[in-house]
Amino acid sequence: MPDPVFVELATAVYERLAATYGVQPSVPRREPMHELISTILSQRTTEANEALAYRRMWERFGSWPAVRDAPTDELTAAISPSNYADQKAPRIQQVVGRILDERGGETDLEFLRTMPLEQALTWLTDLPGVGIKTATLVLLFCFARPVLPVDTHVHRVSQRIGLIGPKIDPTAAHPLLLALFPPDPEVLYTFHIDALRHGQRVCVFSAPRCGQCPLTDLCAYYRTVVAPISG
Repeated sequence: MPDPVFVELATAVYERLAATYGVQPSVPRREPMHELISTILSQRTTEANEALAYRRMWERFGSWPAVRDAPTDELTAAISPSNYADQKAPRIQQVVGRILDERGGETDLEFLRTMPLEQALTWLTDLPGVGIKTATLVLLFCFARPVLPVDTHVHRVSQRIGLIGPKIDPTAAHPLLLALFPPDPEVLYTFHIDALRHGQRVCVFSAPRCGQCPLTDLCAYYRTVVAPISG
């Protein structure tokens, strides 16, 4: 069981972020295969370039079997707006190929909606190069499963506030942060989106804009690093 002190802190952070950025509607963003492949494309890439890479890929190939069977250099060229396209292209082909093989030539991932949660996570993370962040994004965003994706922004915000320790990496943070919130997909979705936005706009990597932050009275980083300097 998580420490009640951290549960109370997580609740306060959630409420403050929701008041700042809004309670997010828990609705599917994209078709599950789109979500899965776009999440691979999004790694170390802007949202605009991720979308452009996916669109160019689909315009060029038009089906998942065609993506799987494409010459890898052609797929690399199509997704080139995404950083590290030469690494992502073969990974995408491996993922699509595995799914087509295991699902009898189909790419419908709807079965993940009702599969036991741990089994669904295992199925996704068994795909080549798919980690816990990608798996939880697909399950939460597409199927409203009670999981919490931890990207670099969510991790940074949570770590600075003190919800997780300074040596906890993003992979290890997934179960620790999830345990601090109720198993409610709408709460988890709102925290993910709002913490991500906060990390992009205020709690940025190199020089956090603490003067604009609504969380300073809750934040360990502000209390131990910023306040002693400014005070």
